[in-house]
Amino acid sequence: DKPRKAKAKLVRDSFTMPQADFDLIAMLKQRALVFQRPAKKSELLRAGLHALLALGDIELRVALDQLTPLKVGRPKKAE
Repeated sequence: DKPRKAKAKLVRDSFTMPQADFDLIAMLKQRALVFQRPAKKSELLRAGLHALLALGDIELRVALDQLTPLKVGRPKKAE
């Protein structure tokens, strides 16, 4: 028998982002389709984390400082 690979623990979470950033996900999904590699939102977010990890401290700070600050908490529901 082959030794079984331990499954990674999966964590479910939710967060808020500006519509413009959410639109970037759709754009990246379309780009991935161009080279025939469908991508899920979670895959793009995970790939983004790995790309950020590869940055140096200065580059990471610049990337973070370019983000628009968000209010803490959930957005109000549209009526």
